[in-house]
Amino acid sequence: METETATRWLSDDEQCTWRAHLDVSRLLMHQLEKDLQPFGLTNNDYEILVNLSESADHRLRMSDLAAATLQSKSRLSHQITRMESAGLVRRENCESDRRGLYAVLTEQGMETMRKVAPHHVASVRKHFIDLMSPEELTALRQSLSPVADHLRGRRGKI
Repeated sequence: METETATRWLSDDEQCTWRAHLDVSRLLMHQLEKDLQPFGLTNNDYEILVNLSESADHRLRMSDLAAATLQSKSRLSHQITRMESAGLVRRENCESDRRGLYAVLTEQGMETMRKVAPHHVASVRKHFIDLMSPEELTALRQSLSPVADHLRGRRGKI
């Protein structure tokens, strides 16, 4: 027999904090996406380019890239196809696993990163980092880290 527990409704302060977080998340991602548009990139494209540019040999197994970007394998495959058409990435077979594929950053993809990254960082600074003091940034990081750690731990359980 299941026991019902009372819903712990959010207090006014908690509700305001939660809604501020939602607003900032949506508005910031919208603005960053808008600032990538002149380069023909989406936030997802940029995230893939960052992951590949920071990985060994500028390559990741498609399954690892899907996990890193929180995308389904199917959605990532469609996105990689589009990015391949733009010359940013290519697929390569995995020699150790015939079913596996790598996404590999092309030279054009790396050049795109070199060109876009300074603009993206400027956008992140303008719309997020520079709006807070170093102390506020530290407090925000300390506040959000346990939430991120909790959610990372749940990824395999959902």
